[in-house]
Amino acid sequence: MHPGAIAAVTPDKPAVIMAGSGQIITFRELDEESNRLAHLFRAAGLRPGDHIAFMLANHPRFLAIAWAAHRSGLYYTPVSSRLQTDELAYIVGNCGARVFISSADLAAVATSITDATPGVELRLMLDGVAPGFESYEEAVAKQPVTPIDDECTGADMLYSSGTTGRPKGVKLAATHGPLDEPGMLFKLIQGLFAPTPDSVYLSPAPLYHAAPLRYSLTFQRLGATVVVMERFDAEQYLALVERYGVTHSQLVPTMFIKMLKLPEETRAKYDISSLQYAIHAAAPCPVPVKEQMIDWWGPIVHEYYAGTEGNGFLYVGPEDWLRHKGTVGRSLLGIVHICDEDGNDLPPGEHGTIYFESGGRFEYHGDPDKTRSSQDPLGRGWTTLGDIGYLDEDGFLYLTDRRSYMIISGGVNIYPQEAENVLSVHPKVADVAVFGVPDEEMGEQVKAVVEPVSMAEAGPALEAELIAYCREQLAHYKCPKSVDFRAELPRHPTGKLYKRLLRDEYWPRT
Repeated sequence: MHPGAIAAVTPDKPAVIMAGSGQIITFRELDEESNRLAHLFRAAGLRPGDHIAFMLANHPRFLAIAWAAHRSGLYYTPVSSRLQTDELAYIVGNCGARVFISSADLAAVATSITDATPGVELRLMLDGVAPGFESYEEAVAKQPVTPIDDECTGADMLYSSGTTGRPKGVKLAATHGPLDEPGMLFKLIQGLFAPTPDSVYLSPAPLYHAAPLRYSLTFQRLGATVVVMERFDAEQYLALVERYGVTHSQLVPTMFIKMLKLPEETRAKYDISSLQYAIHAAAPCPVPVKEQMIDWWGPIVHEYYAGTEGNGFLYVGPEDWLRHKGTVGRSLLGIVHICDEDGNDLPPGEHGTIYFESGGRFEYHGDPDKTRSSQDPLGRGWTTLGDIGYLDEDGFLYLTDRRSYMIISGGVNIYPQEAENVLSVHPKVADVAVFGVPDEEMGEQVKAVVEPVSMAEAGPALEAELIAYCREQLAHYKCPKSVDFRAELPRHPTGKLYKRLLRDEYWPRT
C-alpha cells in the first residue's frame, strides 16, 4: 500500500494531524503533493538512485516530501533542524544531494551552506523565499497530481546523531521495486503491533530520526492516521492520546521519565485507555522507570532494539520483560553473537561486543574504513552497532553500554550505564551522564554530570547525597567519585545523550 492506494478508497481521511496547530493533511492531499513533487524531481533530472536532502522541523509537509522521494526511487536524507552551518554542509555534501529543501524559519542556516554545497542543483524553500532558493509551493503547484510513469521504491539514507563522533550516513540497499512490495520493517510492525487502517499513531519525536520517520510512513501505508507533535511535552502527550484516541505510539525513556515526574493529579486527569501499544527504543530504559510505566499504563509497553543500519532487530513484550527485567529482547532478525575483542563467541552471562549474523546489509556512505570497523574481525560477515551486552540462558539480550563509553579504572571495566540507571530515578535528578575522566593513579575515574531538578540545590550537599545513593545500590567502584552540575545536558531530541561533548571537556586535546 501507499498514499495513492489509500486516497483512492478514503480520500478525505486524515493522513497527518499536526498536534499544535490542528492542521490536517488528508490522504488525497498527501498523495497529490507527493506526486507533484515526484514530477518535479524528474523534471530536475533526478533518476532512481539519486539523492535529495531536506532540513525541516516537524513540518506539515515533511512526510509528503519523504513519500515523493520514496515513490521516485531516490535516496532521501532528512537532517536535524538543529544543525549549524558546518554540520549541515557536511551532510548535504557528503550524501550527494542534488535537491535541498528547507523552510523559511530555518533560512539563515539553510542559505549559509550554498557555497559549500555546489553539487545541489535545485534549492526549494517552504513558507517563504530566500536568496538562491525557489518557492517550494510555486514550483510544486506547476506539476501534475498524477503519479510519475516510472514509480519505484526509494530508501532513506539517514545520518547518525553524532553522539560518538562525526555523523555517518547509513546506506541501505534500495530495491527500486514496486511500491506495494512490503519491506522487512513493514512485516515486523504488522506482526508485532497489529496496526490497522483504524489505528492512530502518535509521533512525539523529530521525524528526521529513523524510527519516527519509518514508523510514520509504515502506518500511513496501512491507511492509519499519524498525529505529529511539533515538540514533546509530557502533559500534552497525554492530552493528545485522549483527544485523538491514539492506539499506537513510539517513545524514548526520557519521555517516560518526564511523564512520571508529572504531578499525580495531572497524570490521572487524562483518559489514555485507547492506547494499545506504547513502543520504546533508542536508549536503554532504567528498570525502575519501565516498572513504573507498566504499573501506570498496564501491559502495553513494548520494546525493541535495532539501529538505523537495519542489521538486526530484537523485541520483548511486557510479559517477557517482567520475567527478564532489563532485557531489550530476543532476536527476530539476525542471529546475535556476543564476542570478545578477537571475535570469539562468549558464553551466556559474559559481556562483549554485540554482533548480528545474517542481518540486513548496509554500508556507511563514503566511509569504507567505518564500514569495515563495523564488521567482525574474523571476516564472517557479522556486523555490530558498537554496543556491549550479554545474553542470558534464554537468549534475551541485555545492553551494558557503548563500547566507546566503557571506563577502565585500575584495569577494571566499568559500564557507565549502571550508575546512570541508578541516578536517573533519584527524585532530585532531571538528567544524568556518567563517563570516565583522567586519573593519574587509576587511569580513569568515574565522573557524573547531573542536571538537577532545581539548580538551586546544586552543590556539595547534593553531590554527597547522590554518591551515597549510588553506593547503596552498586559496588563502590562503579559509582561516581565526583559530581558536576549543569542546567541542561546536551541530549538529542530522540533521547540519545551527546556524552562525547561532555566527556571531551575533561580530556586533554590530542
